[in-house]
Amino acid sequence: MNDFGAQDVDVVVIGAGQAGLSGAYHLRRAGFEPDRDFVVLDHAPRAGGAWQFRWPSLTYGKVHGMHALPGRELTGADPARPSSEVIGEYFTDYEDAFGLRVHRPVDVSAVREGEGGRLRVETSEGVYATRALINATGTWDRPFWPRYPGQETFRGRQLHTANYPGPEEFAGQRVVVVGGGASGTQHLMEIAEYAAATTWVTRRPPVFREGPFTEEWGRAAVAMVEERVRRGLPPKSVVSVTGLPLNDAIRAARESGVLDRLPMFDRITPSGVAWDDGRVVDTDVILWATGFRPVIDHLAPLKLRGPGGGIEIDGTRAVKDERIHLVGYGPSASTIGANRAGRAAVREIRKLLDVSLEVR
Repeated sequence: MNDFGAQDVDVVVIGAGQAGLSGAYHLRRAGFEPDRDFVVLDHAPRAGGAWQFRWPSLTYGKVHGMHALPGRELTGADPARPSSEVIGEYFTDYEDAFGLRVHRPVDVSAVREGEGGRLRVETSEGVYATRALINATGTWDRPFWPRYPGQETFRGRQLHTANYPGPEEFAGQRVVVVGGGASGTQHLMEIAEYAAATTWVTRRPPVFREGPFTEEWGRAAVAMVEERVRRGLPPKSVVSVTGLPLNDAIRAARESGVLDRLPMFDRITPSGVAWDDGRVVDTDVILWATGFRPVIDHLAPLKLRGPGGGIEIDGTRAVKDERIHLVGYGPSASTIGANRAGRAAVREIRKLLDVSLEVR
């Protein structure tokens, strides 16, 4: 504890999902001691990152592209079990195996400029004064709800992917699913088996990708996302540039008409949705599978955002403040990207801290 009532550490890691645990693992490997040299703060009630909040029908076998955390494989998982259970147990085991000592539930309210060149991290368990920060807060806590004329008049139910309960709850109902990403298509295919009727609407025509997702294709997709964040623009999801992989289930849904997409409606009415060309669809439920935005409001006091609305980063480092690294942000939002970003962030932080010690 320093003279300003804050606990001094070298690094604070905010978030204990894939990206945060990767960063903590590489800090541990580099010789940093948990609760002495670094601390991991997570606001969730238990281990599992955002996976713990996924709907029960998202079984582990349906998970797209889950990559193991560094240093410990996930083996023998039952593909029929909910992914929230499988990955929650895996993360719990991972934290215990490497002694990461995650503090939870802890809310971080703000990160500000502190004393002596340190960052002041204000949390629900007290204040930390840190020399570097790994921000791994993901997107789950900031679901994106588009606004359309008449939305407040709708008499039915509106919900977001973040609150999706599973398909059985929509039995006998008419459902409009909004969104052309992986979640939207999965929701739609599940709900169609129970609902009285389904309608799929997206802003842009969905892009379905034939063939295997090669390493070369993956690198190209990540590079496109990375280019945006380097220019200080808000990141887009990797799937927005990779497209949706075609599999047997999606082919069948397209052939049956379940994945028959309509363009985005122009307004919402008390009983449904409507287009300016006169088309009307009456519905009981509007499910917004419209994605999420990065959870970075706690960094606002540092004024890291650029004119484009995003945080300009070089690799994982915030261009405006070399002490801050964003992992699981933009090009590192995938599970394999988060692993690599955690390693890269720690490598840069070690250089930064070594230099600061020399200056002293």
